[in-house]
Amino acid sequence: MTPEEIITSGNLELYVCGVLPPEEVAEVEEAIAAHPEVKRETELIEQSLLHLAESVAPPVQAMTWTYILNSIRNIKDKGDNKIRTLNWPAITGWAAAILFMGGIMWMLKQTNDLNNKLQVTTTENTVLKEEKSTVENQLAENNKTLEILRSKEYQAYTLPGNQAVAPEAFAKVYLNKKENVAYIDIKGLPTPPRGKVYQVWSLKMEPLTPTSVGLIDSQNKVGDGIYKFVNFPAPEAFGITLEPEGGSETPTLTQLYTLGMITI
Repeated sequence: MTPEEIITSGNLELYVCGVLPPEEVAEVEEAIAAHPEVKRETELIEQSLLHLAESVAPPVQAMTWTYILNSIRNIKDKGDNKIRTLNWPAITGWAAAILFMGGIMWMLKQTNDLNNKLQVTTTENTVLKEEKSTVENQLAENNKTLEILRSKEYQAYTLPGNQAVAPEAFAKVYLNKKENVAYIDIKGLPTPPRGKVYQVWSLKMEPLTPTSVGLIDSQNKVGDGIYKFVNFPAPEAFGITLEPEGGSETPTLTQLYTLGMITI
């Protein structure tokens, strides 16, 4: 074959990889010795393989690479012509070692990715368990409160909305007159605007004497929309007003949202 035919046949790649049939090796080696372009193409293929190996292997010091290349290459002198041949057993060994190292690096990366995913999953499971525990505790607290409100010691009263301020609003009071304990359900009230808070008042009607029972805030919350109040004067009526944050000493009657009488 001509040099061009040898270059385009693919035999040089097979020769460099060490898989060219023995009967064709001699022909390729003769072409390498006789034709500079064939020799140059062979060296380019060899360099490409080495670069590929470098790209998948960890960094190697220059002296180490020199040792490897000297182990791979076997320089033979034939008369005045110096023919470079390749030490294929060495190439095969080093290629296998490099591929093995690349495989180990790939496995380590896969293991690291798996560990990261496992850590994320563990964190998500922990968050879900905490949320589940919180919901279960809230449900248990709601059930406990519901059982209390259903007991015969508590009477239920509805506080209708003030027609001039919030006609659709309402609240419910569950009152234990004997122990002077009140649970107030405010789900019928609109969400207060920023900087405002609902305040509950115990009222004596003759003369009108309001006494603050407390604020609708987290300190008094015992369930979803339910607030507990204790130690207030026996009421003739309950009122709920909208007040500045922190509450007021006297009710703002222009912001009276609900008002309801308590039967004796």
